[in-house]
Amino acid sequence: MACIAKRRNRYVIDFYDNHGKRRWKTLPKGTTKKKAREAMRNIEDQLARGIYLPDNKVPTFAKVAEDWLNYKKPNLRESTWSVYEGHTKNHFHELDQLKVNRIITARIEKFITDRQNKGMNILTLRKILVTLGQIMAYAVRHKYIDHNPIRDAERPKGQGEAKKQKIRIFSPAEINALIEAETDQKYRTLFMLAIMSGARQGELLGLKWSDVDWINNQIHIQRTFNNDAWYDTKTKNSDRKIDLGPTMMAELKKWKVACPPNELDLVFPNNAGKPINHNNLVNRHFNPALEDAELPKIRFHDLRHTYASLLIEQGENIKYIQAQLGHSSPTVTLNVYSHLMKEVNQESACRLEKAIFETSGSNMVAQTTKGATINTVTP
Repeated sequence: MACIAKRRNRYVIDFYDNHGKRRWKTLPKGTTKKKAREAMRNIEDQLARGIYLPDNKVPTFAKVAEDWLNYKKPNLRESTWSVYEGHTKNHFHELDQLKVNRIITARIEKFITDRQNKGMNILTLRKILVTLGQIMAYAVRHKYIDHNPIRDAERPKGQGEAKKQKIRIFSPAEINALIEAETDQKYRTLFMLAIMSGARQGELLGLKWSDVDWINNQIHIQRTFNNDAWYDTKTKNSDRKIDLGPTMMAELKKWKVACPPNELDLVFPNNAGKPINHNNLVNRHFNPALEDAELPKIRFHDLRHTYASLLIEQGENIKYIQAQLGHSSPTVTLNVYSHLMKEVNQESACRLEKAIFETSGSNMVAQTTKGATINTVTP
């Protein structure tokens, strides 16, 4: 148990830490006995929760951030880790030299306010706060602090939030123009598969012939190739089977005959039998094909959006669309594509009325006139 003594006109807290080592904490000159007792109770509370650390053992924020990055690196994609590293290098300078237990909620809120006053995009700020929150959570797990101050901080509001970039999708005519503009069979098949499957670029570049189910007309997405590295699918939902139509399967069969054999069994290998570089795909083939077809410039990823929008337009079930796209839930799909849903849908309203009222024994009579249907209640 801790006790207070007075030595040379200064209060000293005498106690044993969680490892049984005797320690002393000398309080600043002029500290009152009441403040000394509060300090002692604080130390006793930390000892009871097993989180006490002497001041010289508490790491700085920069050290905790470095340790967190090293811990995360083996479990993250290179691109994701690079984003986190960029956040720690570029956005936390005023926190770096602070002891991590000195970073309280008020300090976090000042951090947020300072950046809002400087006009930082709110979406960028929110991403930075996610990284900051993970670093502080790491500090909690390692018992440098007893709680995460990010949780209690008031988050940035939505004022001035930038509008989401409008998704650019192609019409069926534009799709055909793009495919016809590409003369190389490999890339023509690749563009066609991107549109007809909605698969991500990395999923297509990592696709193998063993992933093609010729019996059930499906491709099985099991891996991705991004930034010159192989990865497993990001989530269990990303590991999925995508349905394909007979025309697409016929094109794949033609390409399989023409495809040069390669050790990796890739559907779309480069000339050396390795995965295609994503920059080469876009700069040497996709963008030139758009230009030759006199189409507006879009991202390769917008082919995925085109696939989703066409499924929505033809009235496919949102759960089915989510599964095909590999989203974690239908909510994610709705959040991305809700603007594509029909604001007026008379076909749906008519189907509902037909299901309810056009049944035997119904007392609702449909009186049809030329060009219109008027429903009346039978007395």
